[in-house]
Amino acid sequence: MLSHETIWDALDALAENNKLTPSGLARKAGLDPTAFNKSKRLGPDGRLRWPSTESIAKVLEATGASVDEFFSRLPPSGVRDALPQGAFPPQNSAIPLLGFAQAGAGGFFDDGGFPAGQGWDVVDFPADPARRTGCYALEVQGDSMMPLYRDGDVLIVEPGAQVRRGDRVVLKTREGEVMAKVLFRQTPRTIELVSLNPEHPNRSFDTGEVEWVARIIWASQ
Repeated sequence: MLSHETIWDALDALAENNKLTPSGLARKAGLDPTAFNKSKRLGPDGRLRWPSTESIAKVLEATGASVDEFFSRLPPSGVRDALPQGAFPPQNSAIPLLGFAQAGAGGFFDDGGFPAGQGWDVVDFPADPARRTGCYALEVQGDSMMPLYRDGDVLIVEPGAQVRRGDRVVLKTREGEVMAKVLFRQTPRTIELVSLNPEHPNRSFDTGEVEWVARIIWASQ
């Protein structure tokens, strides 16, 4: 059965296969060098910390390993039934794709922030569609999200997912402005966001100004 330990063991095995330490693997993937340290695998409150989908994707890209190769290091049974949040199964599904610049226009989303209307393209995403219902992709355009996201990167967004402080999110205002930032604080009255690019200001909105907020769950970089 898939467990917190086996996911981390798979990352450790991938590091060893590339003659790297966990810190070296994180550094090679462009992550914080301490991201995969054993001390980071439990939160301060003792809760288990799972490697994020984005982190795994960056590791696979950096090492040239395939999704199948990564999951071959996991127990063969129970993977799909026991998949924890933050890990993705080895299959692709087509999801809607839209350029970031077009996302502010009307007609592309319903009231809940789910994809609707015409004009969407499609992109393959390694996720079980049954577990990621309503996900869509936004293609980054321009340099306003540097250095984290570059022009041409694809962000996978999950509308309706619970968002928490520190999550990377996409927000659309009722005036049609769409932005990707980090959620700093959310109260019944306000939403405060931290900019991904230090050259761009942080933002704060009254909840009445916000049409929807969706969590970024994966990035193709």
